[in-house]
Amino acid sequence: MIKGKNILLGVTGGIACYKDLELCSRLIKKGANIKVIMTPSATEFVRPLAFETMARSEVYSDMWEGHHDIVHHIDLPKWADLMLIAPASASTIGKMANGISDNFLTAAYLACAKDVIIAPSMNTQMLHNPATQKNIDTLKSYGVKIIAPESGILACDTIGDGRMEEPEQIVEYLEDYFTKKDLLGKNIIVTAGPTIEPIDFVRYITNHSSGKMGYNIANEAKKRGANVTLISGPVKPFDISGVNRIEIKTNDQLKEAIEKKFDDADALIMAAAPVDYRASEVSDKKIKKSGSNLDIEFIENTDILKHFGLVKTNQTIIGFAAETDDLIDNANKKLISKNADYIIANDLKKEGAGFNTDTNIASIISKENVINLDIMTKVELANKILDLVR
Repeated sequence: MIKGKNILLGVTGGIACYKDLELCSRLIKKGANIKVIMTPSATEFVRPLAFETMARSEVYSDMWEGHHDIVHHIDLPKWADLMLIAPASASTIGKMANGISDNFLTAAYLACAKDVIIAPSMNTQMLHNPATQKNIDTLKSYGVKIIAPESGILACDTIGDGRMEEPEQIVEYLEDYFTKKDLLGKNIIVTAGPTIEPIDFVRYITNHSSGKMGYNIANEAKKRGANVTLISGPVKPFDISGVNRIEIKTNDQLKEAIEKKFDDADALIMAAAPVDYRASEVSDKKIKKSGSNLDIEFIENTDILKHFGLVKTNQTIIGFAAETDDLIDNANKKLISKNADYIIANDLKKEGAGFNTDTNIASIISKENVINLDIMTKVELANKILDLVR
């Protein structure tokens, strides 16, 4: 996690350096500590005062300015947990690759024994110039990590790759970088969102599940190194990169998708909210109004959690219980009847818990004990749940 990490941010001369103000804001909100080094040309695009305000720290630029009781270009890399250079211009990339230290930033880079990440930003032709590509390859060989630029309209009114990655994605990259990879090599199936069951050609039944809990579990599992299969109902609360996402609608489709991955899985986390019943007969046409009540017979769907609980071998099975009454008692019954290893129980009547919120109030139920958790974000709860995976 980024909270408490010391990030040394290098800013080079390019129009994209304005994005760093948002980047600083996002990192500060995540609890990071930031110190900024600007190249002289970067100060022509954005004043150092703006970075001092957003990063809440002094900005370093002139090698010869101030007192020299501390050698800052040596001291700052020692302070840092990570050095991030964004945007990284073609000029700075070339200097880094060839050991040229003619400004504060490139001198600090040479003195840095920590990991270095760069986010290149430049014109497409400059990016693909053989000299730039050679310099980037050289930096990769040195162990420098590259946040690849994206494609789009550039400041020079051309379209192509060379745009610095957006601050939100850079923060996501850093969160992934700082997250301990304790689930490396684990194969985890996460289900998310509701299922739907058709009644006729245009109507169906479903529930209020937003998918936020399942998506957060999948995202955090990916950060922690797991191979993640996310099986999602018809929701998409946010985009996740780096996971195998399978879209389903009905309960049968959900069960079939799990079965294809289950034998190789280390864990199944059933955060989805499958519909319990389906219509016994589904019309292939829209049912028209007739002036009288409509009677529909509903039959029980397959209990997916129970099915996989009964056929599991070494998999950890984690289910959810969203209840309105007798939370712990109902969750315990579910734990036993489904042969699950854990049930994550939450009371839908509690403020801050349940569907379509960014927080939850949960209890972790196992055969050994009950752990009652305070209100927390779904990201925090996701990691509590992932801690249960063997």
